[in-house]
Amino acid sequence: MDNENRREGIFGMANPGRFGIERVAYWLMRLSGLGLLAYFVAHIYETSTILRGRAGWDDFLALTQTTEGHIVLAIVIAMCVFHTVNGIRVMLGHGGVGVGKPARPDYPYDPASQNYRHKIGIYSAIILAAIAMMYGLAVMFGE
Repeated sequence: MDNENRREGIFGMANPGRFGIERVAYWLMRLSGLGLLAYFVAHIYETSTILRGRAGWDDFLALTQTTEGHIVLAIVIAMCVFHTVNGIRVMLGHGGVGVGKPARPDYPYDPASQNYRHKIGIYSAIILAAIAMMYGLAVMFGE
């Protein structure tokens, strides 16, 4: 690695153009995990509002019945689907499924674990998340 690449810092590490779709999947997996954690905490708070009675529950539930609430819920659906499908891909890869045979690491090294099967898995996770998000939007907006 030359000095120019080292100066990019965290942006160089996050650059998907240099590392490919695997880096995009890496970042989407972490971001969707943090998003789902935030949703989980908010959901626990939401369900605790039932302790204030029906009025408290209805007041808080009204937040999700807005356009912004529907968009947030659609993003949560997409995060959940992507995290699940990509997580299954990663677990299968860790189990050796679709990884390929190990080979002698000659230069330029082409890792066998980053083959077309896993790229198809990443693209499938992204497409399924987009379809689920669109379906969720269609259901919530009634179209």
